[in-house]
Amino acid sequence: MKSALLVLADGTFYQGQALGWEGESIGEVVFNTSMSGYQEILTDPSYRGQLVTMTANHIGNYGCNDLDVESDRVQVSGLIVREASRRASNYRSTATLDEYLVANRTVAIAGVDTRAVTRRIREGGATMGAIVHGATAADVPAIVERIRSAPQYDDQDFVAATSVREPMRVHLRETGDAYHPHLVELVSQSTAWPAGTESSPHVVVLDYGVKRSILEQLASTGVRITLVPHDTTAEGVLALEPDGIMLSNGPGDPARLEHQVAQIRELLGKRPVFGICLGHQLLSQAVGGSTFKLVYGHRGPNQPVMDRDTGRVEITAQNHGYAVRFDDAADVEVTHVNLNDQTVEGIRVASLNAFSVQHHPEAGPGPHDSVAVFSRFRSMLQAS
Repeated sequence: MKSALLVLADGTFYQGQALGWEGESIGEVVFNTSMSGYQEILTDPSYRGQLVTMTANHIGNYGCNDLDVESDRVQVSGLIVREASRRASNYRSTATLDEYLVANRTVAIAGVDTRAVTRRIREGGATMGAIVHGATAADVPAIVERIRSAPQYDDQDFVAATSVREPMRVHLRETGDAYHPHLVELVSQSTAWPAGTESSPHVVVLDYGVKRSILEQLASTGVRITLVPHDTTAEGVLALEPDGIMLSNGPGDPARLEHQVAQIRELLGKRPVFGICLGHQLLSQAVGGSTFKLVYGHRGPNQPVMDRDTGRVEITAQNHGYAVRFDDAADVEVTHVNLNDQTVEGIRVASLNAFSVQHHPEAGPGPHDSVAVFSRFRSMLQAS
């Protein structure tokens, strides 16, 4: 097996074996604590521009398939694992992890001490790095130079690369698969709505890099969905005559998205608004909050969040490197708090009929403790 290196911007490097598509990839090195769900993680647009370290020590044992995806492609810049399974032992599998990575031209590395990498990120923060196949220790200085001269993660606009380019309608197709019974399909606006749904509430989803699990969960509440580009104006959204508006998840630094925040500000109070993850951060900015970068982010299925309304603690799935704060926003009520670090996990602005959560209630992958927020949003459409 060909050798490979994971090299960090400070010159720290880790030896391993080449996995996936042969080559080199540069990105922000982060870690995810999920035990499974690696295919959903690979295809999650929120990971655009990142090299994802899996802390679980054995990845790929159940293979990959055509259904467990969160977008139409692999989104991560690279994958870092301790051990990659050479066999796929699952009746749903159509490819091994290595085959899937090769087919999607994704550079990866196995055999890495992922505990050491995770500790480095926890102590020093997320950092730029590179996976390089065929490299040796002698190549590290040159690789570090390439990392430092490459576009840095915080300076890039990944939303434009992950959003749809024109409005699309969301349909659900039955798959016949007991584990994943529906598949999200994006169709043109000229396509008729499914029979019997023509009078259902209409939700416009602003696509900043939406996960298909979010669209599937939202559609399951009995609404029609139109997905629109990230830079759609408030006027363009309202022209579609929505009953409600959702602000999706997505990648990158929320502070860069000033245009999107301005458009959200124009929409507030005109329709019910619901935000998830990046959508939560953009809504927070629109109502007077600000964002900051976490040292190493929250990425995994085991983050405890307190719902202040009920006093209930929910175990949540999360994937974000930024958080929000409010110094002075009188109308904003913090509804959810992360019990690990006390960061804001949810807000409500009752006067504007808007709310949002930082975590991922669709849980693809992860626990479904928070899935009821989709029904909560659905009830707001009925009341408006």
